[in-house]
Amino acid sequence: MASSRLYVKGRVLGHKRAKRNSRPNTSLLQIEGLTNKEDAQFYLGKRVAYVYKAQKEVHGSRVRVIWGRVTRPHGNSGVVKGKFRSNLPPRAFGASIRIMLYPSNI
Repeated sequence: MASSRLYVKGRVLGHKRAKRNSRPNTSLLQIEGLTNKEDAQFYLGKRVAYVYKAQKEVHGSRVRVIWGRVTRPHGNSGVVKGKFRSNLPPRAFGASIRIMLYPSNI
């Protein structure tokens, strides 16, 4: 039996920003396979996980997760904005994220 993923891959592009000011409470996310604003509507409200490995082991694991949500589209090319429980660190820029296919509204 083939395993089925419950998430879509994506990338962290950076924080929302103006020309000079960075707004770290919102992150820009590129979802794999998205090319327009209409397709991005499906992902609004979906949960996002930034999974990373930490230095120190806690409860027998070095793997940590920062959870967030897709909040709205950004521009016309399929990029979305996301808010995380704690702001993503700048070392996450360019890193992989998982966009979960839940909660589902279909």
